[in-house]
Amino acid sequence: MSFYQHESAIVDEGAQIGDDSRVWHFVHVCGGAKIGKGVSLGQNVFVGNKVTIADKCKIQNNVSVYDNVHLEEGVFCGPSMVFTNVYNPRSLIERKDEYRDTIVKRGATLGANCTVVCGVTIGEHAFVGAGAVVNKDVPAYAMVVGVPGKQIGWMSEYGEKLDLPVTGNAEAHCPYTQDKYVLENNIVTKVN
Repeated sequence: MSFYQHESAIVDEGAQIGDDSRVWHFVHVCGGAKIGKGVSLGQNVFVGNKVTIADKCKIQNNVSVYDNVHLEEGVFCGPSMVFTNVYNPRSLIERKDEYRDTIVKRGATLGANCTVVCGVTIGEHAFVGAGAVVNKDVPAYAMVVGVPGKQIGWMSEYGEKLDLPVTGNAEAHCPYTQDKYVLENNIVTKVN
């Protein structure tokens, strides 16, 4: 085994877990899960069968990553944040064939106790604040807070708020790295 597994964790046969990953206390990884290298699964994390978690993701305590959730490289899932996979669940109606895909792009942050309603895409390096409810797509580099989630600004790849308006055209530099970001037609791109 090339990853660490705490003795209380359950990793079902068939699960793929990359080198240098850490599976902590009371984690359950289902047999169909595909988990990359250098991933940390905190205490009491659940990972479903139809889930992909790319390299260097950090899933904090008490997060359930249900079927049809796909995390790209370097995604951060804060403590007790929530994913869903059925839009209109009912206990008395079987809806396993109605799961909606949720895609979280490279480098995005999902804050503690936020909820991501199934069927959305969260863009690269987006930042969802603690307690927010995301029920629509989030653009790359966007900062979203509140219930329902509302974009209030833009974030750098380093995780610093950019001095940019929410809409329009402008440019700004990350206050920490000095990398340049350009807002054009309501899309932010990093300029090297």
